[in-house]
Amino acid sequence: MTGAPPNIYDRRAYRARQKRAAACNGETILADLAISALAERISIVNRRFENALDLGLRGTGFEDLSALAEEWTHAALTVPLQNAQKFKDQNFTAKNFIVADEEALPFAEHSFDLIVSMLSLHAVNDLPGALVQIRRALKPDGLFLAAMFGGDTLSELRASFANAETKIRGGISPRVAPFADIRDLGGLLQRAGFALPVADVERTTLFYRDIGKLFLDLRSIGETNALAARARSPLTRELLGAVVSEYAQRFADADGRLPATFEIIFLAGWAPQESQQKPLKPGSAKMRLADALGTQELPTGELPTGEKPQ
Repeated sequence: MTGAPPNIYDRRAYRARQKRAAACNGETILADLAISALAERISIVNRRFENALDLGLRGTGFEDLSALAEEWTHAALTVPLQNAQKFKDQNFTAKNFIVADEEALPFAEHSFDLIVSMLSLHAVNDLPGALVQIRRALKPDGLFLAAMFGGDTLSELRASFANAETKIRGGISPRVAPFADIRDLGGLLQRAGFALPVADVERTTLFYRDIGKLFLDLRSIGETNALAARARSPLTRELLGAVVSEYAQRFADADGRLPATFEIIFLAGWAPQESQQKPLKPGSAKMRLADALGTQELPTGELPTGEKPQ
């Protein structure tokens, strides 16, 4: 019997963070970079999609995606106010703005032939369940693409908070989310029933003159602390000063700039269809790998003819 998913994220708090981000016009460089990378991956497929769904889109770069499908539906925890006017100004064919949660998608089976998730799946409590729902909402041979923050994201900030809190309070509280590892995500796609699953990663390092600008960038995309076990008390001036000191001492470059690592994992998978290519069954190959490579096949531990052990 499968138990309930872990309660890692406070989804109500995460929704509030997203709503605040949607109401402002802050920079969304991280989201825009991820959107461009996803658009490039979709264009390589060389296929025109009809009904597309974007999940959790943030940032201002939707035009990079809009031309890749005839009609778009937008679903997120909150209506993206900073993007709504862009849709109207550029005559994008988004037929719906739907407030929805990735943990309980309101779409019927086989509704879309393209689903794109933009920097939101890392904050769901039941990622395997969300992936199953996405796969069911795809038409046969439909494509799913996602960008999500991975394990090394904000590693410098995580370490700085941990060291500062340990020195001042003798322990640490959850400050930076436990992002997934790429080695696990490919397996999750398979478990969710996707065909031809692929996971790859890109790392970007941004440099900041002060930590306050980093916090502003995170707030502009709704990615400040929404962990269920987070401390509810405000960040004190003493702790913030210690965090800044740790960050500068351990990570600042020669010019005093603070690096922030963002690891973005890209996922791709197809809803199964009979016409898709399938891997060969083990033992069904018609040629030995050694013959194809023109090499000599030896049992483990043996040396090729004429070679002596060293």
